Amino acid sequence: MEAKRRDGTSKEFAREKIVVAVLKSGGALDLARNVASEVEASFSGRDAVTTEEIRTTVLSRLKIGAPEVYDSWIAYDKEKKGRQ
Repeated sequence: MEAKRRDGTSKEFAREKIVVAVLKSGGALDLARNVASEVEASFSGRDAVTTEEIRTTVLSRLKIGAPEVYDSWIAYDKEKKGRQ
């Protein structure tokens, strides 16, 4: 499955990137792996997915299952990336 980036380029979907991002947000390894698996499964059968779809799906899982990790992720996005 391809991941279409905001700049229009595409890369192969890499679940490891989700794991690393969740870990950097303060999540445990088990949580990170579970979220990555759930996200990957939610897009199974598709040829391509946007990075925004991936981000939205990850955040929805974190908001429900690990709100403190969700808050950390959002704070990072606001501070470093200027996202809302």
